[in-house]
Amino acid sequence: MSNSSVLFDAPGPRAKRLYTAVGVGSIVVLLLVLWFVLAKFNEKGQLTAAKWKPFLTGEIWTQYLIPGLIGTLTAAAISVVLALVFGTLLGIGRLSLAAWIRWPCSVIVEFFRSVPVLLMMLFTYALYANYEVVPPDRLALAAVVTGLTLYNGAVVAELVRSGVYSLPKGQEEAAKAIGLTSGQTMRLILLPQAITAMLPAIVGQLVVILKDTALGYIITYEELLRKAEQIGNYKSNLLPALIVVGAIFVILNYLLGRLAQWVEGLTRRRGRSAGGPIAPDQIDQAAVARAAAGAIPTI
Repeated sequence: MSNSSVLFDAPGPRAKRLYTAVGVGSIVVLLLVLWFVLAKFNEKGQLTAAKWKPFLTGEIWTQYLIPGLIGTLTAAAISVVLALVFGTLLGIGRLSLAAWIRWPCSVIVEFFRSVPVLLMMLFTYALYANYEVVPPDRLALAAVVTGLTLYNGAVVAELVRSGVYSLPKGQEEAAKAIGLTSGQTMRLILLPQAITAMLPAIVGQLVVILKDTALGYIITYEELLRKAEQIGNYKSNLLPALIVVGAIFVILNYLLGRLAQWVEGLTRRRGRSAGGPIAPDQIDQAAVARAAAGAIPTI
């Protein structure tokens, strides 16, 4: 199969020259902006060795940056697991044929997609503090995880729902033709394909979760941004500390982006890209047979 796009014609000689000129011009503009920023940093004394030397010492890393990185990854990891579970359940609920399940799930998803993450963190922080729901030393972590879980779970629910809707209608009709109920069709045929098809988008959502952990700074959660402020107060180099922490976030997000690309390539190699037909060897034939025989209960 050709790698050329079906949406756009291959660029001709003039278009290639235009693309090259635009690319070169963009690089020149970026270099000029970088030079201007570095010049301003130098005027303010932010490029002196004394400002950056602390980051070459073990103390800054062991006492500040590594604990902050652990805090960021801890909040992100817990939020990812909970958001995937919460979002998958809500997504299935929105696809339910029962209105008493579908409507509450829809309201929950739309509500948490509309409320800012920071507002949810502040609200749950005050709620947990007033009612002593969690220990004081875990209060900030619980609030960060709750806010990230509720918002990103609502986003995952929409990803699951859109993934199911992207599948060919013929698969659902074929499943019903062999005697599967709506619940069995969802569990055995549609949902596995939808989740697989949406894996790159779901993994991409991890980048959002990782970045949004920095909002925990507002509620004194000990993550990378909070540690950058502590370094700046300790060494009087807040701007270099923020730059180093920003570089750490860039590296983490780049690695997650590469993971998303790897997952997307893996799903394509398996022939299970979004909207594509499911291969016969990818169906659990025994499970389908048991479902047709009524061995698997409906939901």
